Formats: sequence, C-alpha cells, structure tokens
Amino acid sequence: MLTQIINAQILTPQGWLKDGSVLIRDNKILEVTNCDLAIVGAKLIDAKGMYIVPGGVEIHVHGGGGRDFMEGSEDAFRAAIQAHMQHGTTSIFPTLSSSTIPMIRAAAATTEKLMSEPDSPILGLHLEGHYFNMKMAGGQMPENIKNPDPEEYIPLLEETHCIKRWDAAPELPGAMQFAKYITSKGVLASVGHTQAEYEDIYTGYYAGYTHATHFYNAMPGFHKRREYKYEGTVESIYLMDDMTVEVVADGIHVPPTILRLVHKIKGVEKTALITDALACAASDSKEAFDPRVIIEDGVCKLADRSALAGSIATMDRLIRTMVQKAEIPLEDAVRMASETPARIMGVLDRKGTLEKGKDADILALDRDLNVRAVWSMGKLVEGTNKLF
Repeated sequence: MLTQIINAQILTPQGWLKDGSVLIRDNKILEVTNCDLAIVGAKLIDAKGMYIVPGGVEIHVHGGGGRDFMEGSEDAFRAAIQAHMQHGTTSIFPTLSSSTIPMIRAAAATTEKLMSEPDSPILGLHLEGHYFNMKMAGGQMPENIKNPDPEEYIPLLEETHCIKRWDAAPELPGAMQFAKYITSKGVLASVGHTQAEYEDIYTGYYAGYTHATHFYNAMPGFHKRREYKYEGTVESIYLMDDMTVEVVADGIHVPPTILRLVHKIKGVEKTALITDALACAASDSKEAFDPRVIIEDGVCKLADRSALAGSIATMDRLIRTMVQKAEIPLEDAVRMASETPARIMGVLDRKGTLEKGKDADILALDRDLNVRAVWSMGKLVEGTNKLF
C-alpha cells in the first residue's frame, strides 16, 4: 500500500520543504521530496499546506487516558498509550515513579509483551527512581525511596531486557557503582530528585549519568549556606556541555522564560521535551494513581501543595507552549519533541526525523499547532483523521 501526503510544509533534517510530499509504503518512509505531483496508484492525502513533522518521542510519561503505568496491566498500558498517540506521541517509553521491585517486574513483563507486537510504539521502560534523595522526593511515594541496592538492580537487569533508562540521585551511597553497572547494560543513567552540587554532577557524569530528569524540577539551583554561596544541580548541569536535559514544557513546571533560557544555553540537540504526564492527562478523569495528588491550575500537585506531582500535558501542548509562550521557532520545538529524545535514547536510526527508510511516524499540525492527523508506523491513529 502506497500513501502520498501532498501539498505540505515538511520538516526535514535540512529544514523546511515547501509544497513537498512524503511517500509511505507499509510502515516506512519511502521518500521525502520537493515534488508533490500525484503518483499513480498511491492513496493521496492533501495536507492543505499544513505542517508535516516527525512524530513525538515521549521519554518520560507516567500515564494518560485515566490510567497509570504503575498499574502494570496490559489494559492500563494500552489505554494510556492510545490517549497520548492521539495527541502526537508516536514512540513512548512508559515511566514508573518510585516503585517496589514486584511492581517493576509486573510493568516490565507487560512492556516486553507489548514491545513484541508488530509496529509497537513502545520502545522500552523508564524507571524514575526509586534511588532518590528523600529530601527531594517531591511527588514520589516516600515509602518506596531508598539508596541504590545491587541486590535489587543487578538481578532485575539480568532478568529483564526492556529497561532502557533509570534515574537516580548521584550523591547517594552506591550511586556511582549503580550508574557504571546500568550503563554497561545499555541503560541510560539520569540524574533526578537530587541535591547534587558540582562535584557530584562532575563525578556522576564520568560514571555514566549523562542526562538530567525534568531539569529545574526536584533539584536545587544557586543557593546559600550561612554566608557562602554554592552552585546548585542546575548550574552544575549547565557546566557539563555534553549532558542532555529534558524539560516539562507545559509552561507551569518550568516558566516560559526558563524554557527559553534552557533552549539558549543547552540548545536543540541537548534538550528534549517531556510531558511527565499522569493518568489524568488526555482524560476527563480527575484521579491520579497516587491518592495524595490533586489537579489544580492545570497541573498535578500534592494536596498539601508542597510540590508539583506531574502534568496533564500532551505532546502537542509541549510544542504549542514552546512556540507560543517561550517564543521558540517551530522547527526547534518539533526537533526537541522528536529528534533529540530519539538521539538521547539511541533510536535515531529509525525514529525522530522524516527521512527515507525511517519508520513512518508522522504528524500533521495546523497553523495553530493543533494535531490534525497522526501516523504511527504508517497507520493512521484512530481519532486523528481530521485532515480528510
């Protein structure tokens, strides 16, 4: 089956292609061309001048559509993933907040089962914790937080093959050995829920911590202790040129001015956009998996308002926030939602850009940056056929 999207403004790695077309055969991009003459035998889709961009690669998301990945069930996974796909996510790394080992094993079993299905959007499991600094627990469940324990993480990584990222606080006892071990297994080590200062970040980077979890959130910035001033985790990460970051670009977790600052200092190729969404995203549900969480002012918070606890954002909202509020060019916002996260997670060979031979993960966005169509592995996502 050959599909041709014509009359489009296409974002390619070389920049915008005006009045071009994208050819899709089965689940792959056959060609991206500046010619939009109709090809005989192809199913034609007129993009009506809309933006055609790569699908979003979501590397930090807890749930959606009323379901949370901590539930561990196939039903919960499918509902949450479908909800986010309708808003522009075409590849996803389901995320668990700090969990027990049985909860992780259950989610890993479900992840591996769904990853084995043809054209699955799931690329692996992300563990946000549970090796965190208790003082920076934020919205994490404190009863699950502890120091890195090789008697837990070594058997877990030996018996499962779907864990692709694991976040920890580098200042904890055993955190350096943890990073060295998991990166030797091909797992991305990320700094999160931490009070690390420069020495911890510097040492941690060379131990394997090359990424920062929800940058600016659950980590200190420049601060004083008595009369002296100290760099925070934020400044330390800025000083590590090759360290990548992710930001919750809902305009609430990080204000638009700071989103602009991250873009200015870290740049497109070192910054990924994430939703950090909870079950209530893309849903009429007001319930989170954690009973301590409420929704207020368009964001999830702990009920005592001591911390933010995740977002209700979707991929399309991240792009709109970056463009309309942080005043970032559209091509940069899209790349931070697709190309950069794909590179960080090691899947850029098949995801993240519109190029010949890559997976046909494609979004159509109108002038207001609303999703009008989503193709995942060449298939139109249910509920997104607003183009035709």
